[in-house]
Amino acid sequence: MSQQANDPGIEIDRLVRGIEPALIALRRDIHAHPEIGFDTVRTAGIVTGELRRIGLTPKTGVGRTGVVAEIRGSRPGPCLILRADMDALPIHEETGLPFASTVPGRMHACGHDLHTSALLGAAEALVALAPQLAGTVRLVFQPAEETQESGAAAMVADGAAEGADMAIAFHNRPETPAGEIVLNTGASTASSDEFRVVLHGKSGHAARPHAAIDPIVGAAHIITQLQTVISREMDPALSAVLTIGHIAGGATQNIIPDSCMFEGTVRCRSPKSRDLAEASFRRICENGAAALNLRAEVEYVRGAPALLNDAHMIERTAEALSAQFDKPVTVRPGTSFGAEDFSYFSELLPSVQIFVGSGQPGRDDRVHNSDYQPDEACIAQSAIALTRMAVEFLS
Repeated sequence: MSQQANDPGIEIDRLVRGIEPALIALRRDIHAHPEIGFDTVRTAGIVTGELRRIGLTPKTGVGRTGVVAEIRGSRPGPCLILRADMDALPIHEETGLPFASTVPGRMHACGHDLHTSALLGAAEALVALAPQLAGTVRLVFQPAEETQESGAAAMVADGAAEGADMAIAFHNRPETPAGEIVLNTGASTASSDEFRVVLHGKSGHAARPHAAIDPIVGAAHIITQLQTVISREMDPALSAVLTIGHIAGGATQNIIPDSCMFEGTVRCRSPKSRDLAEASFRRICENGAAALNLRAEVEYVRGAPALLNDAHMIERTAEALSAQFDKPVTVRPGTSFGAEDFSYFSELLPSVQIFVGSGQPGRDDRVHNSDYQPDEACIAQSAIALTRMAVEFLS
């Protein structure tokens, strides 16, 4: 750790390391009692109790089951959001750990239990450091990151971003060894939009296709044409992914059905490619159907937008965390097509998401896996990183 004059690194490390065992215990308690979607009532209760214990006055019920609290510095300044997600996944745990899920079919397989305890650790450290801050830290504990209905969008709608000037989120990354931090320039994650298309034709006997209007042939034609949205209409530098995940039509082998349905997702890493993808998708479905004498019923629902990292915040974060941990952090262009609903905050505010290594030696873990076993060392490291970033941006 850097020990230059006026460097807060030593004090931050001391504050977090002193409570690290308690943070691990909190994580294990949350892990053993996973809650999904907006049903994070017990977890929110733990968060509320911990925030009150350290002298804060949390606001509950934000975005239905989210929790918000503020730490005010000794001098005026900007408002910085630090956000963690709290929800688990509908996965049956297979780790065999002593603190494994006690709820069948539910598991913290994405590490949001790590995130919740880490932000609580940062909160306790920042309360002690509040006299050094110029501005306000707003702590945001969010439900429903893993569901189609977004907890971030619900919290934003309830005012969680109002009056804020910038925002920070973080996520554990098992592909990266514990002790390392990664920053992505540009888009950290992609937008995630869902579609459902029903092609309406006319049913008839398989031996008399001329007397019917075949929606299955139409679906095959349109699905093939949809792939040209990516390969022939999209700038390769603004790449996207279009996936058909489900198709259904007909009930038996000798009847042409009245309709055929297909559905899937479109993921884009820029607002420009997102708009192009939707417009092209609708045109191909509607015009392709009309060319085959079919009627297309198109449902296209926009989900979380791409999470775009602010270039200035990336630069300052890299400098601060390199100084805190006395080694360079990895900064590289983002490549992920996964989605993250913190993007509802990044749409409104300059934002940055950091990735904290959680990989254990000898394991090859991935999130959303029933045997996911992250290295709990990432809890303290995340708390230290968040605390240092808050001090950096509110100094």
